[in-house]
Amino acid sequence: MRTEGRTEVKNSVGRLIFVAVSVLVQVGWFLILVLRLNEYSAGISIASGILALCAVLAIYGKRINAAYKMPWIMLILAFPVLGLSLYLLAGRSGVTRRMQKRFAQIDAELDGLLRQDEEVMERLERQDLTAANQARYLSCRGGYPVWQDTDVVFYADAADGLAAQKEAMEKAQKFIFMEYHAIEDAESFEGIRTILAKKARQGVEVRVIYDDVGSIGFINPSFIRRMEAEGIACRVFNPLMPVANVFMNNRDHRKITVIDGQVGFTGGYNLADEYFNLTHPYGHWKDTGVRLEGDAVQSLTVIFLEMWNAIRKTDGDYRDYLPKAVCRTKAQGFVQPYADSPLDGEPTGENVYMNVIKGAQRYVYFTTPYLIISDEMGRELGLAAKRGVDVRIITPGIPDKKMVFRATRSYYAGLVRDGVRIFEYTPGFIHAKQCVSDDRIATVGTINLDYRSLYLHFENGVWMYGCSAVGDVKKDFEQTFLACEEVTEKYKSRRTASLRAGQYLLRLISPLL
Repeated sequence: MRTEGRTEVKNSVGRLIFVAVSVLVQVGWFLILVLRLNEYSAGISIASGILALCAVLAIYGKRINAAYKMPWIMLILAFPVLGLSLYLLAGRSGVTRRMQKRFAQIDAELDGLLRQDEEVMERLERQDLTAANQARYLSCRGGYPVWQDTDVVFYADAADGLAAQKEAMEKAQKFIFMEYHAIEDAESFEGIRTILAKKARQGVEVRVIYDDVGSIGFINPSFIRRMEAEGIACRVFNPLMPVANVFMNNRDHRKITVIDGQVGFTGGYNLADEYFNLTHPYGHWKDTGVRLEGDAVQSLTVIFLEMWNAIRKTDGDYRDYLPKAVCRTKAQGFVQPYADSPLDGEPTGENVYMNVIKGAQRYVYFTTPYLIISDEMGRELGLAAKRGVDVRIITPGIPDKKMVFRATRSYYAGLVRDGVRIFEYTPGFIHAKQCVSDDRIATVGTINLDYRSLYLHFENGVWMYGCSAVGDVKKDFEQTFLACEEVTEKYKSRRTASLRAGQYLLRLISPLL
């Protein structure tokens, strides 16, 4: 088993450097031009100041988290030209009108494909009104129904999820859809590629989406040509371009596999070797996932079709991919796959987490690779702890990004002060994004407790109530706690002035990381 290093397959790091340099040159040229003009004209200087003030007022009036607004407001007021340039490039979560229009068109065409069965909702209401209210939020505001007749299997190890995924793909008869933030053309993906090529030769429709930034350290554009040469349709989301692009900051962070519209997989893991501990760049990698079989898979199918056609519209009748008779199971409980988008102004992922926290009566546990949360999320976690709920958060013991790790730790003291318990996963890096509460509710998906996941990225998850998988998630937490160091007491002690100053600065810029 390999222990260190990246694959030798050619990646796109050189292209990333070229794009970064190109964008910096454009921003630098713009700054020099404006600053030079300001020297020669008091009117231009006044105009740029007024423009910066207008931008600050516009940011202040946006319906976004206050902690995300503050760093941009301070930067623009302190350095109007530089701050405004950076905000236009990387600060806007609303993306471009062209992309908004494209997604809106696809969503309109998909509207009505997923319908809430009110009998299912009424059954959930009779069992647990609080849980039903959470499910109704996703159904009404997101358009993602809550389903029954769906079997859920939880995988505490990403390698087990990958093995089950390949086994299900071998049985595909109609189509295989895959959408991943990161794909590495190496050992872990080789088994998948072999199956996809074989199924394509058998007449199965095979589609793959990957995010350009997420995969840029692993593959280059020739990957698409290799896939298509084997009959695998392949698309890249939001390719990096050597021009200043306000949409560059919004990435596809979803992880979805759908087979024949009847079996689906999602979770925290991408299709790269480190996720399955074939390489160990950050110690032991801990990740999880779920397998769905039954009615709820239709939601994953629609989520994939939205992204596929938003990249390039090619599908006509979407109903061709929604089976009329989904495999019925005798599974207990309720399942609700959902997606989050930076386009609609609705922080669905964050709201799901906060609804779980609000409804918790005995305990609520989270795992997240990054802990950079809003004031609202921090207050909900603290309030739950103050009313006697056992609130615990697991973060990595070995970081993949040191600055983000320091920013994560800057949130510990405030949470601990309110009664939240913090654990660090000592064997390595924990990448799982999941929570469980009161042996009733669990979520597993792609959504980190950080600003990028909660406000800037396209994400997805699965909300579960009363399923046997909820108990399996709880068991995974119990086992993971044994591999953690609890640092709660450590962050109760008084910090030095220099440490506090450094953490305050990190807290200020953390929404921008």
